[in-house]
This record gives sequence, structure tokens and C-alpha cells, in this order.
Amino acid sequence: MNLDEEKPDNYVKGRGAQFNPHNRFAKNDYVKEHDEGIDDWEEEDHKTTFILGKSKSIVNKVDSPDVGMAYSLNPYQGCEHGCTYCYARNAHEYWGFSAGLDFERKIIVKTDAPALFKKFLERKAWDASVISLSGNTDCYQPAERKFKITRQLLEIALEYKQPIGMITKNALILRDIDLLTELAKQNLCMVYVSINSLNEQLRQKMEPRTTTAKQRLKIVEQLSNAGIPMGVMVAPLVPGLSDHEIPAILKTIANCGAIAAGYTVVRLNGAIGGIFEDWLRKNYPDRFEKVWHMIQSCHGGNVNDSRFGDRMRGDGNIAKLIKDNFKLHCRINHLNEQKIELDSSLFKVPKVQLSFF
Repeated sequence: MNLDEEKPDNYVKGRGAQFNPHNRFAKNDYVKEHDEGIDDWEEEDHKTTFILGKSKSIVNKVDSPDVGMAYSLNPYQGCEHGCTYCYARNAHEYWGFSAGLDFERKIIVKTDAPALFKKFLERKAWDASVISLSGNTDCYQPAERKFKITRQLLEIALEYKQPIGMITKNALILRDIDLLTELAKQNLCMVYVSINSLNEQLRQKMEPRTTTAKQRLKIVEQLSNAGIPMGVMVAPLVPGLSDHEIPAILKTIANCGAIAAGYTVVRLNGAIGGIFEDWLRKNYPDRFEKVWHMIQSCHGGNVNDSRFGDRMRGDGNIAKLIKDNFKLHCRINHLNEQKIELDSSLFKVPKVQLSFF
């Protein structure tokens, strides 16, 4: 079946979400109920726009025990990658936008992030705990090519000897291999790449503006060869669409030099439920019922579960099969055998050079 022929004429190519769901914080909303009308309807512009934003702080403490990080730093809000399942979509509503198309095309750029990062690191009580870049949205999304904020943050981390964790699905990270190599020499960084499928057709539909799996494997290989400890997040796995790829993915990433791997099972909280359901119906109508019910089976009959300990990997028979399969193939491929502990002991605030002239 040619699935593109099944899509409606107004399908927005190159975008994950196909509409803007109502912002739950907004009091008003407007919709187009009829094609014919007295007034002209202003069609939405699907081009990406950048909004220069200011923040009071840039480093956030993470209280969730499920995500494997203590602090996160996100130089961008919204993400042009357009992954349909992205949990960060809901956060866009706090900025007054929709979690749908707005999330992909209205990108808030935190231009003051480097200055705020320095200010945070210079707090007297800071203990140099690991800070993760991309705890929410990808720090190497297309906007980074223009604004270079992530590179500035890495330069600061190297200057202060601040340990950094990173996760991305964009090959732009290879631009900064010089900084990452220097950080790795001092045991100050580890990088994870997100790869949830090796199927290019699925990638194009589910993550429309991301780099290919082949390119992501290139990231793993090149950074690993440069001495940077590499891991892969096989996340999120979608039961009925990508969970069968676990053996192939883990074998491939191990051959490319990855030493660690983790996974999550897709969960569709807040506005993401409607966005993903709409996407799944339009792209895989023949598999919709099966996939939807399999997702529900992992979350107690729902498509989302907020319980710590269960929400990221699910429970039930299908979730257990995924867990056992993942664990088995990690063992076969010698993944997760060594634990990387980044070094916080080197941290030091650089002395300010006073000028007498």
C-alpha cells in the first residue's frame, strides 16, 4: 500500500503534528467550521519562525526519578524536528502556544542562556553535579546551526570544568567534536544519541525533520572513535511499529561503538494523545487499532501513565516482553557493562582578570 495516497489533500508534509490542538491554558479558541464564509479565512503559515526569548534562569532541577538526570538545560523551547510523540510538546502551552504545529514552527531561542549558565555555575552552593543538555528539546535542532548557543554552553562547561551529559538526534553535534573531545579527555562528558528505528520510511513519517538513522549511527561511531563515551536511547519504542527492531538496533549500535543503551515505551500525555492519534490514523490506518490497543495495554488501558517507575516503560504483558527482549540483547551485545561516572572534582570558577588600564 502506498500510504501517501491515503493521506488527505491538506496533509502538512515535513511536519509531525497536522493541527494545533487547543491550549488548555487559553480561554478562547477559533476554528474554521465552513469552507464558505463572508470573511476570508487567514490560512496558517507553516514556515518556522524564531522568537528571541529571555529567561530568569536556565538550569532546572529535575525531580523525576525516571529520567536519569539531576539537572537539565534547554537553550531552545519548541523543536523543528517535529517528532509526533515528543513529551516536550505540552510545555509549549505554558508559553501561550499550541502543542501541535506551533511547537514545530514557533521556536523560542534563549539568547541569554550562556550568561545565565555562567551565573548559575558561579553560585557558592553549586556542587558541580552533571547537567544534561536536551532534557526537554534537542539542543542541536536546526536553530542551533544559526544561533550556536549550544556551542557557547560547551565552551563555558570546558572553561569551568563542568560535567555535561547530552542527548540528541541531530548530526550537527559533529560540528562540536573538538569541544566534546577536550571535555571527554577530562571525563567531563557523555553523549547519548536517540535512535528508535532503523526504518527510514517510519522515521520520515514519525520524525519528519530529523536526520536519518544512518547519520545517527555515524554520530555514534565518530564520537566513540574520538574517545567520547557513547550511549543510545532507543526511545520511544512504539508497540506494533518499532518494538520488533530492538535486536537489530542494539547489535548495530554496539558495532558502532556504543557502550550503553536505554529505552522508553511511548506514552501520550496531555495534548500529545490527540496529536499522535491523528498522526497514526493518517499514516497507518490499517494498523491503527492494533497499535493503539498495544499502547493502551502498556499503560493500564490508557495511553498515558503518570506513575513514577511505570510511566516510562509501562507494565503488563507487552511491556514485559519489551523489557525482557531489551535486557537480553543488551547482554548479548555487551551493553551497559560499564558505568560512566563523570568527574565533578575538577570544577573551578575561573578567576576574573582585573584590568588596571
